[in-house]
Amino acid sequence: MTATNPESPAEPSAAPLSELQRTLDTVFAPYVQQLGLQLLHAQAGAVELALPVQPLHVHAGGVLCGQSMMAACDSAMVLAVVARLGSFKPMTTVQLQTSFLRPVPGDSGSARVRARVLRMGRNLVFGEVELLDARGQLAAHATTPYALL
Repeated sequence: MTATNPESPAEPSAAPLSELQRTLDTVFAPYVQQLGLQLLHAQAGAVELALPVQPLHVHAGGVLCGQSMMAACDSAMVLAVVARLGSFKPMTTVQLQTSFLRPVPGDSGSARVRARVLRMGRNLVFGEVELLDARGQLAAHATTPYALL
């Protein structure tokens, strides 16, 4: 699932789920923690999360709001980078290019968020995130570079 690059550092083993959970519980802002993201799977440079679709994140149109979807995508990518590095290191989102492809109904229960590192450089990390609705259909797609600080 993780692309390799001859210029990138040696591929480390994945950070343990406990390190990823610690990052999720302590690094993210309280409003992001309110998303209720749940770690489902991780490997070096890739994670899969469940995003509960809660009334708090459903707008008047009856669907999961884009702001919550983008926060989930951004958070999943941070965790994919942590999974690649082996532990949390300071980083920042440089850009989050998100395309919304279909709505996620407000009564759908949950969505899945899959993030993976495409390229790991010394200072920049490039990644891709997919947000899937409860039926497994692609609802949002994001690409992003992160700056390692």
